[in-house]
Amino acid sequence: MISRTWSKSYFSVVKFDFNRELIFNSGATCFPANQWALIGECLSDVKCTKVINLIIILLRTCLLMLKMGSKTMIKWSKQITSAQVVQLIKAERDIQKTMVIFDSATAEYANGFRHDHQTFSLMISRLISANHFRSAEELLRRMKEEKCNITEDIFLSIFRAYGRVHKPLDAVRVFHKMKDYQCDPSQKSYITVFAILVGENQLNLALRFYRNMREMGIPPSVTSLNVLIKALCKNSGTMDAARWIFREMANRGCPPDSYTYGTLINGLCRLGKIGEAKELFKEMEAKACSPTVVTCTSLIRGLCQSKDLDSAINLLEKMASKGIEPNVFTYSSIMDGLCKGGCSSQALELLDMMVSRRHLPNMITYSTLIHGLCKEGKLQEAVEILDRMKLQGLRPDAGLYGKIISGFCDICKFHEAANFLDEMVLGGISPNRLTWSLHVRIHNIVVQGLCTEHPNRAFQLYLSMQTRGISIDAKTFDSLVNYFCKKGDQHKAAHLVDEMVLDGCIPDEVTWNAVVSGFWDRRKVREAAELVQVELIGTFLNLE
Repeated sequence: MISRTWSKSYFSVVKFDFNRELIFNSGATCFPANQWALIGECLSDVKCTKVINLIIILLRTCLLMLKMGSKTMIKWSKQITSAQVVQLIKAERDIQKTMVIFDSATAEYANGFRHDHQTFSLMISRLISANHFRSAEELLRRMKEEKCNITEDIFLSIFRAYGRVHKPLDAVRVFHKMKDYQCDPSQKSYITVFAILVGENQLNLALRFYRNMREMGIPPSVTSLNVLIKALCKNSGTMDAARWIFREMANRGCPPDSYTYGTLINGLCRLGKIGEAKELFKEMEAKACSPTVVTCTSLIRGLCQSKDLDSAINLLEKMASKGIEPNVFTYSSIMDGLCKGGCSSQALELLDMMVSRRHLPNMITYSTLIHGLCKEGKLQEAVEILDRMKLQGLRPDAGLYGKIISGFCDICKFHEAANFLDEMVLGGISPNRLTWSLHVRIHNIVVQGLCTEHPNRAFQLYLSMQTRGISIDAKTFDSLVNYFCKKGDQHKAAHLVDEMVLDGCIPDEVTWNAVVSGFWDRRKVREAAELVQVELIGTFLNLE
């Protein structure tokens, strides 16, 4: 409880500025006298919550303006309106400055202004767009305290924002608070949250939520059943249930639409049931239900995975005749099928067609082509695609480089392979957990290959591997030791054997023979060894 005595002593040290302008300086802050008067009035009525909220708003506004550095001034007209506040908030892109505008408008409460549904909902929308969810929910609580009308649209925007950042449980939490704000969820709210749960693969929770929705008297609709079918299509064990609901929809007064067909076709294709998906696609057309580009792409991907490339290409041509424009995923799916079928040349032709129709290839497109070309040994074309990719501003990953380097190793072009390894290092491209083993393997293969024709470069790459913590296998050590032994550099060969042992690799008989033979061929070593041998024999005879 805040006493009146405290309020009087507090205001006795406040220096008032009777100008109605709200002024912020980098070094000092002055609030209008009427604003403090409002706080004093609240204190006298012992409305502590309202007082604390106002003080927090004022302090937060002050701190935000101090962070902005230079002097900032907000001047309101004598009759401030919601339209003015909305206009300023919409015009300001910076979220921190937007909050200052909103809070400075709150400071005008003493002059009769009140935030309404329009200003509150706009500010909440701006906050959730910037992922400031806690602040948005604080404003929601303020709306309730100020008895401002809270509509379902505000909750829907919060649900979608949480879905966008992959926080489905927060969307459910806010949903369950709707009644606390005298806002009863409609079918739209139920379906929105249900769809978020399905989209985030929270399937058990989604199905429980759907059952609760039906228990609350929300009738089934085409939209809700579409989401339910999508959930059931994610699991092979519930696919039969998805089919049953699909067949029952018309009987329940909810005839399937193009989204329904597309969802089921996509689910069937993912499970490899291409024949059933094709039949469903024909049924869809027979019922004058126009397929979307997403549905066509799903079926094309399924046909390519089942190696039915002719049907996939026919469907692509059929799309054009029906006025359905293929997208980058449609083209990439067919390219993937062509490359896996050993038809990378046709895939390149399709790439040219795609570009001519103003569809820019993405990472998946380029990756598909490079893998296909390398598989067929068309390394020159693969390198050209890699260069084209870089010119478009896309950054190849370690996996793509690894594929090209492996291709050069397969045809014993180790010098070219080493050039691409250097390019990776210079470009700061590092492998991830999935590509690390490939990265280690190709480095070792390149060093082993270089030992034959480019031994100096092989040794430099070996040193680079040590520096970057890339494991060196026994075969790589053997190749380097044999090279230095043949060259006559026994000390370097012996040093490599030491490092080999320290790395946990055991030299085999061939490696030991190479090192020992190299030293034995040296006259001083051989003479010393023979002398030691004579001394040992003499000692042995004397002992007898």
